Amino acid sequence: MSKSSHNKWIRGAFVQTRPNFGNNDENIDSAIKLASKVSSDLYVFPELCNTGYAFTSKEESQRLSESLSDGPSVEKLRSFSEKRKCALVAGLAEKDRGKVYNSSVIIERGKILGTFRKMHLFYREKLWFDRSESGFKVYDLETLGCRIGILICFDWFFPEASREVMLKGADVICHPSNLVLPGKAQAGTLVRAFENKVFVITANRVGRENRGEKDNFRFTGRSQISTPLMTKIATATATETVAKSAKLDLSLSRNKNVTSMNNLLEDRRTEFYSESAKGSVETEQMKNYAIASRS
Repeated sequence: MSKSSHNKWIRGAFVQTRPNFGNNDENIDSAIKLASKVSSDLYVFPELCNTGYAFTSKEESQRLSESLSDGPSVEKLRSFSEKRKCALVAGLAEKDRGKVYNSSVIIERGKILGTFRKMHLFYREKLWFDRSESGFKVYDLETLGCRIGILICFDWFFPEASREVMLKGADVICHPSNLVLPGKAQAGTLVRAFENKVFVITANRVGRENRGEKDNFRFTGRSQISTPLMTKIATATATETVAKSAKLDLSLSRNKNVTSMNNLLEDRRTEFYSESAKGSVETEQMKNYAIASRS
């Protein structure tokens, strides 16, 4: 990283939106207008903030998805980032070589740094999106002097995901979401922030989508910024459309001491973790139990 890596703090923000399904231009315009109301160095927008969530078919996700190279939603986000001299992470339906992914684009001062594709698809997302092979990455925000990791919505449920990006050096986990399980992720990401000593910016959406015969999705809102101390420094209600920012003291995420005699990284007993990471007999038995419970 550049000399700016010595920065001790940045401002981070979530943008909590209410998209109308399929109205990509309107949804992005509304999200950017909302984000413009607060000052921040790093903005996090919700999962699928350009399209809305409740697809009814793979064909529909194909039609509404966009490529990073010429997608109008990406261009509007890129322009916002350039004008505001900020970084952002925004969830969108990404089209690439005939496949469609539940993705987040990462942009810094108008430059597209890459895309993260959701690793753990939730419920009917498995019918709408292709499976990601992107793995967990960390991005250097050179102008801000910090490093970010990305998780999308249900990725939070797997503690290995947060631990992976922390081990790769993330100061902040950006968490674009369309959460529907009341309160679960909001509580869980507080734990993820504490157990990995990182900041977590969860940007959720609000509203309801009932487009198919089987599903009636009600989104829980309550976006939040969680600290390494397991506190919240910015929150939203379950119904409002709002953007909020807060000061992130990066020294809290770079200091992995838990007590004067404990350090998160140094105290890890990795010699005993290897078998479980590869998949132990117990893990295979648990898979069998899960299969049996569905039969």
